[in-house]
Amino acid sequence: MSEEVWTAQDTTPTAIEAALRELQGRRYQSDRSFVPARVMNLVVIVERDFRGEVENRLGRVGRYHPSRLVIAAVQDGRTTIDAVATVAAEDAVARPGHIAVGRERVELEVGPQHLDHLDTIVDPLLVSDLATMVWAPHGHTAAVDALRRLASIVLVDTQDDPEPRVAFARAADLAGSAYVVDLAWLRSTPWRERVAATFDPLPVRARLGEIEQVTVRHRDDSTATGLLFCAWLASRLGWRPAAMEEDDGGLSGRCDTSGGEVGLRLERTEMGSPGLGGVTIELAGGAAMALNRGPGGLKALRRTADGEQQEWTVMGASRGEAGILGEGVRQALLRDPTYRPALEAGRVLAG
Repeated sequence: MSEEVWTAQDTTPTAIEAALRELQGRRYQSDRSFVPARVMNLVVIVERDFRGEVENRLGRVGRYHPSRLVIAAVQDGRTTIDAVATVAAEDAVARPGHIAVGRERVELEVGPQHLDHLDTIVDPLLVSDLATMVWAPHGHTAAVDALRRLASIVLVDTQDDPEPRVAFARAADLAGSAYVVDLAWLRSTPWRERVAATFDPLPVRARLGEIEQVTVRHRDDSTATGLLFCAWLASRLGWRPAAMEEDDGGLSGRCDTSGGEVGLRLERTEMGSPGLGGVTIELAGGAAMALNRGPGGLKALRRTADGEQQEWTVMGASRGEAGILGEGVRQALLRDPTYRPALEAGRVLAG
């Protein structure tokens, strides 16, 4: 890794933008194989005291790292803007036919009073004509709202709010002006993929109308993920959801279907990583299928109506929490048409 660095205290967005152009010029002159990445801007708003935690998560996104990263660290009592700008590339040693892909990074230290007009600070620092994603893992809704005119993508985690109803309403509001990537939704991806694959063969697909009960097990802080999984089923299968209610430490509810009703149940379970711990889908006549988190992948179980059971391990079914942020960056450029209908159904289930 080689890099060019510029730092300044009590600076302005104009000065930072000029410094970035100068750093790029130096890299072009010193390394003819240097080519800046041009895929996406990512703006991250964090609390300065908890910045290290977010930096560690960003360090694990691997090849999904944004082309230009702008980090705005908020510090109480600060009235001026300090900045560090970096232009870096891996494989700095030039070789015939080699391209050293460069990435740019701007670190800002700002005060709370800067957040209401953060767009005027960030705008000159973005690469024009690229998609811009905004992420505020520590809240800072005012800053996200200020950046709406610049953001085409907003990264959220509806799991962060203890009230899924409030989190879903905020996500729906943001979806009115930008494409929303929800990390709570992505945590259910392996489970949705495996359930869809189970019912994909035509002979089995016909049994979707026989579903009588869906039970989802989740970590205590992952109710949003469990609700979104049930909402995904409801939105894809045409079920009419109703608000779920507290029941014996979990949530219970029902969905109306063309053939009757389907019961829904969310149960809290002890587990290390956030997200889902298991899913059981029961069919008419006693048949069922289940997925449970386990070492090496998901443990799958299938039970026939006569009680015969099959068990196996679905290898590599989950990327794990360490890779969820990188998946969020990747999904920002793919567009998932199933999230918005699931979000609306989830709002109903959450009351």
